Amino acid sequence: MELLHATPLDGAPRALAAFRGRVLVGVGASLRLYEFGKKRLLRKCEHRRLPHAVARVCAQGSRVYVADAHDSFTFLKYKRADNAFYAFADDAVPRHLVAALALDYDTVAGADRFGSISVLRLPGELSAAVEEDPTAGKFADQAGLLGGAPNKLETLASFHVGEMVTALAKGALQAGGRELLLYATLLGGLGALLPFLSREDADFFQLLEMHMRQHAPSLVGRDHLAFRSAFYPVRCVVDGDLCEQFAALADDVQRQIAQELDRSPGEILKKLEDLRNKIV
Repeated sequence: MELLHATPLDGAPRALAAFRGRVLVGVGASLRLYEFGKKRLLRKCEHRRLPHAVARVCAQGSRVYVADAHDSFTFLKYKRADNAFYAFADDAVPRHLVAALALDYDTVAGADRFGSISVLRLPGELSAAVEEDPTAGKFADQAGLLGGAPNKLETLASFHVGEMVTALAKGALQAGGRELLLYATLLGGLGALLPFLSREDADFFQLLEMHMRQHAPSLVGRDHLAFRSAFYPVRCVVDGDLCEQFAALADDVQRQIAQELDRSPGEILKKLEDLRNKIV
């Protein structure tokens, strides 16, 4: 590896991302687009209307997803004819993000400094309207809504991990395995969020989690639902660690829970094992 050149900036670059053969750089509350020059990077475009401080930057197609250190996500679109970025969507909930990942064209995942992971999505009809807008949201960006972008993101899922998440990644842990949302924490922990493919499985594990909250209370006496809802209410996420404690319950308690779920204890243990095998 060889150093070609260094480019001085007027602030600390906290985020970098590749974008159409160029590089996006987050400096303070501005997003800059640089092109590779012979002696230094050449600034081609700059967007200065971001909330506080850029923490992470992701890009797909003509869209750029900016994670702010104090004010969650802002979706930008690059219009080549104007050589400018226009904000067309943001989050109404303030989140102090430290990690971000674009899951698809309309969906992003973010982790804040307080240990919560959230998945946000731009509704399909709003996304289609943005793509059909020939101005790329230029005039909508000037109007704004609630002091921000004209469109608001929806929260699909939210879950409190309990320690700061420093990295997010999408991938599979085994050949031919299911795609997961992987996360790493400040204290060295690794975790995975596995999407359910059927409503039946989602309902089953949600009911199992509800019974486990009653029969496997916390050692320190803290309410499980309150813990997983710290800072933001838990939404559309089942706590797999809690469900795994089913095997440690007494036999009579297992039979009681299984009867309420219209299953046998063996069937519940088999479903937990199958779910575990889909991850590792």
